[in-house]
Order: sequence, then C-alpha cells, then structure tokens
Amino acid sequence: MNATPEKPAAAKKAVTKKATAKKAVTKKAVAKKTTTAKQAAATKTAAKKTVTKKAAKTAPAKAPAKKAAARKPESRVAMVRRARRINRELAELYPYAHPELDFTNPFELLVATVLSAQTTDLRVNQTTPHLFAVCPTPEDMAAMPPEKLEELIRPTGFFRAKTRSLLGLSAALRDRFGGEVPGRLEDLVTLPGVGRKTANVVLGNAFGVPGITVDTHFGRLARRFGWTTSEDAEKVEADVAEIFPKSEWTMLSHRVVFHGRRVCHSRKPACGACAIAPLCPSYGEGETDPEKARKLLKYELGGQPGQRLKPPADYPGQPAPPMAPPVAAS
Repeated sequence: MNATPEKPAAAKKAVTKKATAKKAVTKKAVAKKTTTAKQAAATKTAAKKTVTKKAAKTAPAKAPAKKAAARKPESRVAMVRRARRINRELAELYPYAHPELDFTNPFELLVATVLSAQTTDLRVNQTTPHLFAVCPTPEDMAAMPPEKLEELIRPTGFFRAKTRSLLGLSAALRDRFGGEVPGRLEDLVTLPGVGRKTANVVLGNAFGVPGITVDTHFGRLARRFGWTTSEDAEKVEADVAEIFPKSEWTMLSHRVVFHGRRVCHSRKPACGACAIAPLCPSYGEGETDPEKARKLLKYELGGQPGQRLKPPADYPGQPAPPMAPPVAAS
C-alpha cells in the first residue's frame, strides 16, 4: 500500500535533479560565453593600444626631413681617383668648353670679367661691343667721363661700383704697366676690382698660365663632388689644386662651370640627365626622373642659345642674340 506513492516521489525527485543539472549547465555555458566575450574584447583593446603605440613611434607629428642615404666613407686616394675620372668624363661631354666671355685681347677679357660680377656672361657679352667701340684701350677708358661709362655698362648692374673699378684699373694699367695687362697674378690683384678669380680667368685664357677659377658654379660643384667642404673661394681653390695636375686647372675650370650652368643647377640639378651621376655623391639632390630632368637642361644641351655672341667655331649651339646699345655712341 505504501510502495505506490513512493514511486512518483522518486520520479519527481529525479526530474527535479535533472532540471537542476540542466540549469547549472546552462548557467555555466552562459558564464563561459560571457568570459570569452570579455576576453575577446580585452584582447581587441590591447591590440588596438599596441597598434596606437607603434603608430605613435613610427609616425611623429612632424614629417621627418628627407635624409641622404648613408654612404661608405671614402679614402683620400679613392676621392682623387673619382675626381680625376669626373674631369675625364666632363672633357668628353664638353670637348668645346671655353671661357664664355667675348674678348679679343687681355684688356677686353679683364674688363669683361670685372663686369661679370653679379650678372650673367650673356649680359656682359651683349654690353661690351658698345663699350669697346667707344674705349678700346686702357688710355681711352681712363679718360672716359664717369657718367658716360656708367651709361655704357648700366645693363650689367652695380654700374657705379663697376665704373669706379674700371676707371681705377685703366688708370693703373696706363700709369704703372705702360697700358698693357700684366701676365702675373701678383700684379693683377693690385688692380682695382681684380681679385684671384678675375686674375686666374685672365691668366688662364689670355696668357696660357694655368689657374683655377672659383666662381659660384665651380664652388657649388666642387662641394657636391666631395672635392672640398669649404665655402671660402681661396680654400676651395687650394683644395682642388691638390687633386689635379696644374696642366688641367684652366680647362677643368671651364668644364665644371659649363656643367654647373647646363646641368648641375643651384636650385634644381638635373640629376636624371647627368652623364656623371654614377660618380656623384650628391646624386638625388635634384630631379632624378630622366624625362623631367631633360627639360631642365640649359643652353646648347637644352636647344637654347649660348652666352657668347661670337662663340668658338667648334661650339655646337647657337650664338646669343645681340642687344641694342644702351646709349647712342658719340
């Protein structure tokens, strides 16, 4: 009699136990799911923080300046060999290199070189035909009224200071050197307005005495080529003189200046069109794309007129156009 009601109680107890177990499993699964979600969120946040830290390190607020590629230190012997090879390459590129001032005698070259300060050789060449027609000798120029001389050379700029130099050097040539331009550097640098650069131009091109002409183009390229680090013209001259034999000095000056005016410009060198790019430690300072670089070439390399109205016979470019006289000659 008592056994019958006990059976359903046991069944009920088993069902309850089963339900409790199921509930526990469900609760555990929910807890596990929640924990997994929290861990995933934490991992994602940590990863985000790591990426942010890395970005902060690799991308500073200000863009870094463009750095030149690190180069292997070059020995003195290697530099001299490279420098002399550059000279040979430039000789092949510019076999017609020459002084880009028009002149027929040492006095004309001296005057033209003094006038070339702070202006182009082209402007000087367009000005001197009228000047030399009026005063072809030191005696004629020394006797010229300052106001008239100023008007004749006005196109070259700084005409008042240049007038004082021309009158002074002309008088010195007349009074101290018999109206002749001296062929020694020691004498030339005593003339008003004549420094080492001007003296070397005259000596090298009018007298055949080797000299290195350090103008802005030569100094810039000598530093880019790694021949010197100096900004001082006399120091640059001394540094370069130690690299090359004396017999090369005058033509080296012409070749380097030619290259500086045509290819290796001050603001934007045409690196991609440079024949000596493989030898240049400064390659990449300018335009490296060949097509864009070719558009930067000047004078005969760019299909434009040169700087001389009367260039040498072997010059492959066009003569420069003349300029109308600044004043009527009388």
